[in-house]
Amino acid sequence: MLEYQVITSEQNPIIKHIKGLKLKKNRIKYNSYLVEGVRIIDEAIRHQAQMERVVFCSSLVNVEGGRKLLMQAQKKYTVNEITPELMKKLSDTENPQGIIAVAQNQNNSLEAININHQATIVILDRIQDPGNLGTIIRTAEAAGTDGIILTKGSVDPYNSKTIRGTMGALFHIPVIICNDNDEWIEFIKKYKFKLFASHLETNQSYDDIEYPEKTAIIIGNEANGIDEKLLKIADEAIKIPIYGKIESLNASVAAGLLMYKAVEKRKSIND
Repeated sequence: MLEYQVITSEQNPIIKHIKGLKLKKNRIKYNSYLVEGVRIIDEAIRHQAQMERVVFCSSLVNVEGGRKLLMQAQKKYTVNEITPELMKKLSDTENPQGIIAVAQNQNNSLEAININHQATIVILDRIQDPGNLGTIIRTAEAAGTDGIILTKGSVDPYNSKTIRGTMGALFHIPVIICNDNDEWIEFIKKYKFKLFASHLETNQSYDDIEYPEKTAIIIGNEANGIDEKLLKIADEAIKIPIYGKIESLNASVAAGLLMYKAVEKRKSIND
C-alpha cells in the first residue's frame, strides 16, 4: 500500500473544499457531492462513477473490505490521507468508516431513461425528506424501475442522508431533476406512458387495475400530496387501502408498494 503525506490542517484547500460540499449551494456550484463509507464507495467504483478525489484515514484498514477498497481507489483516483480527527469533522456519521469520496453529479437528462417496449418510471412531486428519497431510489432499483424524476421543490438527491439511504442504488438508476413539469409530461406522452397518481381521494385500489407495458407513477409531497395541476393530467388516480386507523402511508412505503405491484402485474400478464 502506498504511503502518503498526511493532511493535518482544516485550512488545507482539499479539506475546505470537501467541507464546503456539505452545503447544497456548493454542490451545485462545483457540480460535485460527497460519498461516504466502504459499501457505497465500492458500488461507485464498480459502476465506474466519476470521482474527483478520495480521502481516507488510518482507521479504514480496520473496517471489513477497507484495505481492498483503498487499493482499488489508488488505481483509479487521486487519493489523500487525512488524520482521524479531520475525518470525524468531515463525516456525517457518528462512527465514520474512514473513507470519503468527492463524486461528480450525474446530471442525467430524461433521455437517460432506457425506454424499451416495457418501462416503469416514478415521478416524485416535491418530496422533502432525504431519507424517504434515499429509500425510494433504493427500492426503485430493486424493483427494476427504469428511472426517477424529481419535480421542482424536491429535496436534493445528493444530500448526504439521501446518498446513505440509497445504499449505492443511485449509481444504477437514472435520477433526473426536472424543474419544468412540461418537460417530463411531454416525455411520457411522447413514449406513450400511462400516468397513475397515488391519491387518497379515489375509490380505485392499486390492486384492481392493469398496469400497461409503459407505466408512470406519481407520488406526492409528504404533507400536501400531488399538485392539483398534475392530478388533472393523470390517466388514473389510485390508492393503497388503509385498513387501520392511520390516515396515510409514508411516501417511501407507498412508492415501494406501487412500484412492486406494477412490476408484479406486468410480469403476470407476460408469463
